[in-house]
Amino acid sequence: MNTFSHLPAHLWRQGNLHAMRAAALFACGAGVAFAQDKETRNFLFLGDLASRYNREVWEMSIPAIIMSILIAVATSWALFYSVIKFRERKGEVREPAQFHGNNVLEIALIAVPFLIVTVLAILTVRTMVRINNPDIYAKSLRGEPVQVDVLAAQFWWNFTYPQLGNIANGNEMVMPQGRAIRTNITSRDVMHQFWAPNIGGQRAAIPGVQKEYTLDIERPGIYQGNCTQLCGPSHANMRYKVVVLAENDWNAFVTAARAYRAPVPAPGSSEARGQQIFLQGKNGSPSCAGCHRVQGLQGAAGLAGPDLSYFASRNTLGAGMWEGEAARERLKEWILNSPGLKPGSLMPAYRNVQTGKSLLSEQDLDDLEAYLLTLKLPPAAEYWNKVPSR
Repeated sequence: MNTFSHLPAHLWRQGNLHAMRAAALFACGAGVAFAQDKETRNFLFLGDLASRYNREVWEMSIPAIIMSILIAVATSWALFYSVIKFRERKGEVREPAQFHGNNVLEIALIAVPFLIVTVLAILTVRTMVRINNPDIYAKSLRGEPVQVDVLAAQFWWNFTYPQLGNIANGNEMVMPQGRAIRTNITSRDVMHQFWAPNIGGQRAAIPGVQKEYTLDIERPGIYQGNCTQLCGPSHANMRYKVVVLAENDWNAFVTAARAYRAPVPAPGSSEARGQQIFLQGKNGSPSCAGCHRVQGLQGAAGLAGPDLSYFASRNTLGAGMWEGEAARERLKEWILNSPGLKPGSLMPAYRNVQTGKSLLSEQDLDDLEAYLLTLKLPPAAEYWNKVPSR
């Protein structure tokens, strides 16, 4: 009869080495899962518990985790006890005792798992009802719910606030702290998934279907959102930011965004020439206004691309491909050849990839960039500056 005691020493050493590697890998994975990016101030996982939704899910998970630990300890103890107590001893030749079994133990092995599954099912159903019923969820939060229409498209997001005078923003969702947010999620083209891990669960964005989802965040901050449904060649670069503001900062943002009108550049200035290119194009190039809306700018009502009303107040470019200074540095390159930087992008290229010729001169690009950088909110409403540093 072979037992563990007969294993060669080198196999024991290999087993111990694999166990240590597995433990180290688990520790690293846990560290990454609950990490926080200090530079971008993004929280990266459910462990942050920034929303009531995630807290409900976490509280539901605690009994399951405790039960799992108890079961693991009990079964491990029973296994090692049996292996050690009934192991083959040197010189033993007798046959082990043969017996039928233990009726009480067999009934317990059926009843206990049934009881565990029943308890977990009750907890799961109770939590699902609480977090998926918009009315129950909204009643637990202060203030009237804020309506946000979420549009997913290859490969960007648009957020519109219909109750607030059709305020809109591309790829950055601004939210108030501690208020219920009722989102209507849909897609323009293919199926996408709306998911910001710190806020709550995933919701499908389906063409022609409005999916309602109520959420909240209890603490100001910047949170990462992603599309989690494979939707095309740039699926991995279809990201968005959720910027959560304290009540006073949120009110300042809403007031400024409602009153926002695109600035009128001085005649003959670089910004004025850039506005002309934005509205009419140049040298046969398509106009930006044909696809993008700018609030208060006559002739700029396009809906084929993200809203650019306060483009310069954002901190991201290309649906989260670049942030901060990197976004500013890439702006002219993005204008010239968006499909080259982001495969599958429907934004037309202003540079012929084969010949290298551009429809816009370097001066045209400087003018267009200068104009785009005027599209910003007043300093009191610059929402990225209102988020506390972590």
